Amino acid sequence: MVGLLVRSFVDHPEEVQVSEASRSDTIVVELRVDPDDMGKVIGRQGRTARALRSLVSLAGEKLGCRALLRILE
Repeated sequence: MVGLLVRSFVDHPEEVQVSEASRSDTIVVELRVDPDDMGKVIGRQGRTARALRSLVSLAGEKLGCRALLRILE
């Protein structure tokens, strides 16, 4: 889900990597993008990153667990 969304608005979609790690009752989604695309993923005043984190959190609630998004360089 996150990978598809991010690939749609970055300049280097082939560099987008999404991985998931589970810890007890939490799913951590890690997102890696090309350094040139980091500004697009974060957005103005962090709005895009905040929106992506909200989507991941809501998806986790639907699955009955906690979900977090980490944006890595």
